[in-house]
Amino acid sequence: MLKAGTILAGLYERLEPEAKSRKITDLRIGLGYVGVRLDHDAAGIAAVLFDALPHGCTVMPNAGNFAGSPAANLLKYLVNGENPLEIAMGLACANAMIQPSPSAVDDREATTYLDLQQGVKVAMVGLFSPLVARIRASGAELTIIEKNPARMEILSDKDKKEALKSCHVAIITATTLLNSTFEETISLLGKPRAVAILGPSTPLIPELFLNTPVTHLGGATVADSARVLQIISEGGGTPALRPYLRFVNLLKNN
Repeated sequence: MLKAGTILAGLYERLEPEAKSRKITDLRIGLGYVGVRLDHDAAGIAAVLFDALPHGCTVMPNAGNFAGSPAANLLKYLVNGENPLEIAMGLACANAMIQPSPSAVDDREATTYLDLQQGVKVAMVGLFSPLVARIRASGAELTIIEKNPARMEILSDKDKKEALKSCHVAIITATTLLNSTFEETISLLGKPRAVAILGPSTPLIPELFLNTPVTHLGGATVADSARVLQIISEGGGTPALRPYLRFVNLLKNN
């Protein structure tokens, strides 16, 4: 089993040299996302796990000092972030530095790559509400593993492990990277034929996942940084951001 944080540590190692020469021009922390814009005008986002936000009147002691500082000051949170919010800041910075090939931009819905049909067992880690009806309409058997009891009924540990072990296809939210459960989750998989990491937080570098069963990355790049940062500041989430993002699907063997 990979140690928790292995993927983000690999991402940090890959990007840290460039981060030393980049500057942060803007940082926004909203209710749904963190947004970071760097001095080459590229921006990246990562989800805010609202239920895991630090409590108290001083959430970010360094607030007011990030803009104008080296991007490395944010990127380091990938490996030494003390909570999911700090890790999200590091991941948003990383995503601003990752520029997939233009040929990878693809607005197709991610499940079209997964050949879902009757008899296929799908384990969804993290509730992707827009995908549920589409998956069930395919005839596939869907089991949803969710941590937030406000969103749906929580599976027992036994049922969770069985769903992961027996699935043919696993769809895993990229927020598992933020709460440090990604490595544990993939260790519980049996032998699925497809494993997709989905969500705008996804770091779009297939090489990061070479030693994992991941076969597909479905994420997003920022098309209009000004609008994205404004929406984040105003508390917007994925539906409001969608028109200003470009959705990207990468297969690991690409």
